[in-house]
Amino acid sequence: MSNLLLDLDPQALQDRDWQCTVIAMNGIEVKLLVKFNSREFSLKRMPSRKQTGVFGVKIAVVTKRERSKVPYIMRQCVEEIERRGMEEVGIYRMSGVVVDIQALKAAAMSVNNKDVSVMMSEMDVNAIAGTLKLHFRELPEPLFTDEFYPNFAEGITLSDLVAKKSCILNLLLSLPEANLLTFLFLLDHLERVAEKEAVNKMSLHNLATVFGSELLQPSEKESKLPANPSQPITMTDSWSLEVVSQVQVLLYFLWLEAIPALDSKRQSILFSTDV
Repeated sequence: MSNLLLDLDPQALQDRDWQCTVIAMNGIEVKLLVKFNSREFSLKRMPSRKQTGVFGVKIAVVTKRERSKVPYIMRQCVEEIERRGMEEVGIYRMSGVVVDIQALKAAAMSVNNKDVSVMMSEMDVNAIAGTLKLHFRELPEPLFTDEFYPNFAEGITLSDLVAKKSCILNLLLSLPEANLLTFLFLLDHLERVAEKEAVNKMSLHNLATVFGSELLQPSEKESKLPANPSQPITMTDSWSLEVVSQVQVLLYFLWLEAIPALDSKRQSILFSTDV
């Protein structure tokens, strides 16, 4: 039997955190090294060093450069998903092929928009969904911003429903315009995806679970736990509470039947030919 070892950093072979798995395939023995990354690391935002790019760059910088209301790569992803992915079971929940996602990421920075659209038309729709999620995950700060995240996390816990709605909507209106318009565009898309729940199995709650951390996870994690909890709280508990809070914030907006003060902005994005 032949023996094939994937090209890996030699230092990784000495790292105790890596686990080796051997898979036999058609007379070839493939050795895979697998390493677990904690949630803290996997959700850490990685800003781009090049402000001329699309990924890892603030929404406001991209839209200003493109003279657009919503980053063009995001609009392309949404349009392609709505063209042929709305009935895909587990859309946004299923992982796309990493190689395809990275290819789209590279293309968004190096070729024209028509070429990106052609690439998307030939790719598995889950890779396109993965590219959209990656775009949000790699923002240098969350779409809801580091500044306002603690306020959203606190506002969603208010028991007075009137006070909660007033607080959450006022915070939304306080976001930078580019962030606000991008969120409204995504919100309308996610609501349309949920309308196909009977086929794609993606309810509003499922979508909030997928996108909650992508949109709200702060660039530098700070605990939002009570100062004097009644019971000891582990790091795992801390992250679980963070994620629940992030999901609840997004789900709140998805559940709202209307956002009166923002209707005109939402309509301008939906029907404008200006991207």
